[in-house]
Amino acid sequence: MRWLFLTLAGPTLWAVMFSIVYALHGVVCAGVAGPEGLGLGARWMLIVVWVLGLAAFVPLYRALPHGGELTHYLPRLGVWIGLAATAFTLFPVVFVTSC
Repeated sequence: MRWLFLTLAGPTLWAVMFSIVYALHGVVCAGVAGPEGLGLGARWMLIVVWVLGLAAFVPLYRALPHGGELTHYLPRLGVWIGLAATAFTLFPVVFVTSC
């Protein structure tokens, strides 16, 4: 069971970051928090959350067991998948989109 948890940790962190960034984007665009539209202040909030999310993968990766066995390789692969998904799926929301 621990092996399954470790393997899904990366994609789970991506799902959490995806939810947080899109929720923050929606709140900012609704005018509830921050300047209307995605002004510089709101954009910086999104950038900080996105970078913190990317940085969260570092301690997660370091906490995983290292070795040549398949049971060590797949959890590390899960972290890399989550990291790539966080970088590529949230980049447009953070840097390109507007309200």
